[in-house]
Amino acid sequence: MKKVILITGTPCVGKTTIAKDLSMKLNAQYINLTDYAKTYGLTLEEDTDRHTTIIDEKAMRNKLGKTIAASNKSTIIIDGHYAAAVTPTESVTQVFVLRKNPIALKQQMINCGFSTSKIDENLAAEILDSCLVEAIEKQEEDKVCELDISGQTTTDIVKVLLDILEKGRECYSGVVDWLGMLEREGLTDQYLRI
Repeated sequence: MKKVILITGTPCVGKTTIAKDLSMKLNAQYINLTDYAKTYGLTLEEDTDRHTTIIDEKAMRNKLGKTIAASNKSTIIIDGHYAAAVTPTESVTQVFVLRKNPIALKQQMINCGFSTSKIDENLAAEILDSCLVEAIEKQEEDKVCELDISGQTTTDIVKVLLDILEKGRECYSGVVDWLGMLEREGLTDQYLRI
């Protein structure tokens, strides 16, 4: 049976770097959903207001199912903030939702040149647990693992992921509370603007 591991989280949390490193360690097939959508024409339109591409989720789910079935690798890593919504549930063995402190995340998005509106949208998604909620709604909850990766190196994060996958280390969801943290520090209005 193939292992299909999803790496999800808001933009700029480090999904791609971590997913690529984990793929190398596991000799896994790596799929970046942004590239995959473009390669196979799985887009519907461009949202010019939000500077984003609208994905054809049904077409992507069908194509991913075929790709997983045809893969000659025993492990497949799928990287994308909407990975939980488009990967066939029956294929998924583990979902890692990467979380990052919104204070650090905002600085990372500024460094990447995101517009103010895109920063606000993505910070709201992180603070309000959007990727975690989607993962729990679309996949089996006991396969969802939420990890606060704030301040950790890629090497440290990948080691934790390997410990969970290979050694059965426990993991949980519903453990990160950025909204509560921001409220306690009086920073909610600076980071939650949507």
